[in-house]
Amino acid sequence: MRRLGENDSVITILVAESSEINCELMATALQRHRLSVVASALDSAEILAAYGEKNPDVCVISSTLKRESLAGLLVTRQLRVANPRARVIMLLDSSDRNTVVEAFRSGALGVFSREEQFETLCKCIRRVYQGQIWASNLQLRYLVESLASSVPPRPITDARGANLLTKREHDLVQLIAGGRTNREISRELGLSEHTVRNYLFRIFNKLGTSNRLELALYVIHQSEHMRKQPASQDRALSDKAD
Repeated sequence: MRRLGENDSVITILVAESSEINCELMATALQRHRLSVVASALDSAEILAAYGEKNPDVCVISSTLKRESLAGLLVTRQLRVANPRARVIMLLDSSDRNTVVEAFRSGALGVFSREEQFETLCKCIRRVYQGQIWASNLQLRYLVESLASSVPPRPITDARGANLLTKREHDLVQLIAGGRTNREISRELGLSEHTVRNYLFRIFNKLGTSNRLELALYVIHQSEHMRKQPASQDRALSDKAD
């Protein structure tokens, strides 16, 4: 990576679109904003191969590839499994609730709707490149509402099953998952807003997150992992019995 200056880095991009003409249009537009498109792809195989060859800083992947609806979500999962450090922005035709949530579940670090201005996509790319997670207020609300409706109040644990949070911290996480503000949390738990902020900072440090969105994603991913564990354990017991 060549650094031109603190705020003027050359960011390399992989573009995956539904057609060659869309790839060309996207690449041309990004180049005009000092973003270097080093590869383009139309399907899962091309995306995985191009990533392995070019190792781009950020991947901008359409949810629809070669007119296959939501194919981009599947390849994002595959890419993130093979390359956990891959930074993916999911390009959506519209910000409907289910697609937004599934995009983040698949491992995307940013979500951009074609209904938004192109300059916003460029800002999204730079933020994701810097290690941040990108979502609009509406998309964030979808994510929090999904978390509140689907995540049971289970303890957050490490790989050995040890609790990472105290009971009070766990209670606070569940309130955040329910979309509560700091003021609402302080009233419900009988704490000052200053104390709630201190709890939040401790939780962020323990879980390696830096904001509410990252915390929501962390809880979603752990919840999915915990739901899969019983099935894995049942298979293991069955194998031993055989």
